[in-house]
Amino acid sequence: MGKVDVLVLGVILVGEGAAGVVEAGLVPTLVEKLKTELEDIAELILDTLHFCLRIDTIQALNAGAVSVLKEKLSHTSVCIRWKAARAMMGISVPLEGKKKICEEEVIPLLVRLLSDQEPKVQANAAGALMSATITTQGRYAALEAYAIPPLLDLIKSPVSEVRLNVLKTITTLAEAPAGRKELLNHLTQLSELTVDTSEAVQKAAKTAVRVISWKP
Repeated sequence: MGKVDVLVLGVILVGEGAAGVVEAGLVPTLVEKLKTELEDIAELILDTLHFCLRIDTIQALNAGAVSVLKEKLSHTSVCIRWKAARAMMGISVPLEGKKKICEEEVIPLLVRLLSDQEPKVQANAAGALMSATITTQGRYAALEAYAIPPLLDLIKSPVSEVRLNVLKTITTLAEAPAGRKELLNHLTQLSELTVDTSEAVQKAAKTAVRVISWKP
């Protein structure tokens, strides 16, 4: 196991280590290693990137992390897929990340992952879409990728995180006239979630219904 691999394990075991990785400027090294490492180490690198992205996204963006993560979204490993989607959600927090995701045409892949059989993949793909579709560019890219049907398929998911992220993404898409028009046909279905067992889902459902029902 090399120096970077030991570093990764250290970050996982000691949460504060992520700040040290960022401060030392080692995020680009992790991104580069992610291209070639075997599955078990790649998982650890993705975990480390997750913590690092909560501190800073600039190093990862400058190192081309979006294109590397995009490749991992289609990995045969479920664990790699959901962790790559989680990292994509983290890197899309700043405006620069949202723009990069659109430029790299990541959104169609995220839409495809909504139909994955693993709830963790679904939840993180929806979360990344939620962040990316805050921008007009991301919103229309998602609509062009036909994101609404697979999102609606997930609103009755048994996993509350999936329902929550899906509802938040639906809300951002409803801010586009075309999205609102399509979603108006599903208000009854969405209204059922206003009495969800999760308070967070209830709140998100109420917001979604309000945005979809809004008239200029």
